[in-house]
Amino acid sequence: MSEAENQVQGGEIPYLAHEKARPGQLEMIGDCLSALKRRGHHLAAAPTGIGKTAAALAAAIEAARTSDGPRTIFFLTSRQSQHKIVVDTVRRINARRPREDKVRLVDMVGQSSMCVQPFANEGHALFSLLCSQARSERSCKPFTTPAPGLRHRILSDPLHVDELVQMAKTHTEHGVPTLTCPWKAAREAVSSTDVFVGDYNHLFVDAVREASLKAMELDLSNIIVIVDEAHNLPDRIRMGMQRRFTPTVVRNATFELEEYAGTVAENSARMGGDVAELNAQIASWALEVMKKLRSRMGDFFREILNEPAEFEERKVEFDRLQRIFLMSCDEVEGKVGQQQLGQEPVEAVNAPSNGTDRLKMLRDILFDVQIKLETEDENPNVEIDAHRIANLLDDLLRFGKTTALVFVHDTKGREGRITSHLLDPGLVSGPVLQNCAGSILMSGTLYPPKMYADLLGIGKEKTTKQAYESPFAKERRPIMVANDVTTRYKDRSFDNTQRIRNHLQALCDGTPGHVAVFVPSYSMLKEYVGEGIFRGVTLRMEDRTWSKQDVDQLLDVLENAKASGKRILLAGVFGGRLAEGIDYQNGVLDAVACIGIPNPPPSIHQKALRSYVEERFGRGNAWRYTSTQPAINSIMQAMGRPIRSIADRALILLLDKRNTDRMYIECYPADVRMNATNEPETTKSFARRFFSRVQRLHEGSS
Repeated sequence: MSEAENQVQGGEIPYLAHEKARPGQLEMIGDCLSALKRRGHHLAAAPTGIGKTAAALAAAIEAARTSDGPRTIFFLTSRQSQHKIVVDTVRRINARRPREDKVRLVDMVGQSSMCVQPFANEGHALFSLLCSQARSERSCKPFTTPAPGLRHRILSDPLHVDELVQMAKTHTEHGVPTLTCPWKAAREAVSSTDVFVGDYNHLFVDAVREASLKAMELDLSNIIVIVDEAHNLPDRIRMGMQRRFTPTVVRNATFELEEYAGTVAENSARMGGDVAELNAQIASWALEVMKKLRSRMGDFFREILNEPAEFEERKVEFDRLQRIFLMSCDEVEGKVGQQQLGQEPVEAVNAPSNGTDRLKMLRDILFDVQIKLETEDENPNVEIDAHRIANLLDDLLRFGKTTALVFVHDTKGREGRITSHLLDPGLVSGPVLQNCAGSILMSGTLYPPKMYADLLGIGKEKTTKQAYESPFAKERRPIMVANDVTTRYKDRSFDNTQRIRNHLQALCDGTPGHVAVFVPSYSMLKEYVGEGIFRGVTLRMEDRTWSKQDVDQLLDVLENAKASGKRILLAGVFGGRLAEGIDYQNGVLDAVACIGIPNPPPSIHQKALRSYVEERFGRGNAWRYTSTQPAINSIMQAMGRPIRSIADRALILLLDKRNTDRMYIECYPADVRMNATNEPETTKSFARRFFSRVQRLHEGSS
């Protein structure tokens, strides 16, 4: 056992944010430190209240500062709201450390959210284009203005990203006002910091990782990775790898490539030389291929529409999609159909004869495409469609011959569309985690940890997994299950809906404060909650368009209503902004109701995912890994919203009798106990007894 691990065993934890470790926290720190010391990985199912952020940071900082080489900690989150917790935790660590041993931290969010230029408020795609154009032309003065003083300030004391942005606007260098780019200043400071706080994308999107680490002057092998709310990572990777295209996307990509090829040809004529001429030839060849592809794509989509559908969708085989690209290459090169058409083959370039190499060349030239935009362009949804097709080709080349990639056609939109789905997130996350200096993956619902180790491709070697017990006494968070209701489709009825609403009303009647209710979808939110009438409470219902600012304002509304004695019924969806990644502090919620079980709807994608998981991890895991466990984990995330500190107490009501079925109950942690309620009056009586007997710890005796 190392000296550092001995310190943990003896209760001495140099980088803990608190004077004393919480129940379970000491064990988690020891497990994390043990894994990191051997460049391994630890998966922690750490319930709320254990202090998992402080535990992970304490272990990671200790491991980084006692390692043989340089180590930078990447603390990655899925939501901006979680950044503040990390920054505040490091500030508390620093308050307990001597000044010469302070922990340095850099907090970053997306480039547009940190931008000080007027076009920062444009849509994401348009902003990216305008920002890239301004930087390449060196017309962005904040980006080109050096500010060493701001970099020094970033490293001297941890800043929330909002504080950094405001500071960049008013910063002075040697007494002279110096408007500078806070995103650039932060990124340049990362190489000198201990902890970097950012989004999953910084490591788990290939292009972002390569660009970020190069700019930060860091090597993946020297990075300790902490993934917070890691139960979200598999789906985030899958969503990030989705590609959608239509005949219109192919048409637009052709126009973009035509503009780019013209620029390359002009440069070639002006500069001369073999390299410039070859670039022009390759661009010309790619343009002709895209023109052929465009003429074929409309017919291809119409052909698919005439085929039998399943779940109102159609699966598109990899070979068939690849063939349409290769046939376009063949046609340009005179290998099919040209002589009969009386056309001469394009001799702009000697394209590779190998199909894979030709697709690589087409992919690379499409990735090189850049288009000019005017800053007064009012279209906020502009996309570089050439890059969409390039990403599609990249996925075909990387994963197309495996069963891990599935293409699905649906009829949404005027033309229909084809969407690619990567079924195995481990193909992306596995190489990252296996090549870093060690990792901690943690969540209150990383359950069971083995499932996430499988899905993320971490491997068994040097990997430890632990589900920690909740520090909350079970009597402070009782769970009720209404055994007389369900949202199972075949059992839905007017009477069933009324019983669900009656149970919810009973919970409100028996609860002294705010109640939150969560459902599987926005349509069900309207059906079960929005169309009901609930007495004694004011309904505030989530909208899919809500922003982070809307949620922040809502927290203020809840606090103010509580102070004035008013009660709110807060309604949202599982996995939405109100159900995950939001900190309901100071006991602002008293109870949570969960309506239904958020199983994914049947689809070709879901069917392919289940088959793939069965092939990889066995039939016994297929349903659990793809349906039942993710659904129950979403419910557990919602259940944890009112329990944010060891002082809290809350009542949980599950409004679906299926929660006690074997296939679902085995997905809950072994220490979960459920109480049955069979009618609304029982629900109300149980709630009143609980709240009369158990208060928040600072309010009175527990």
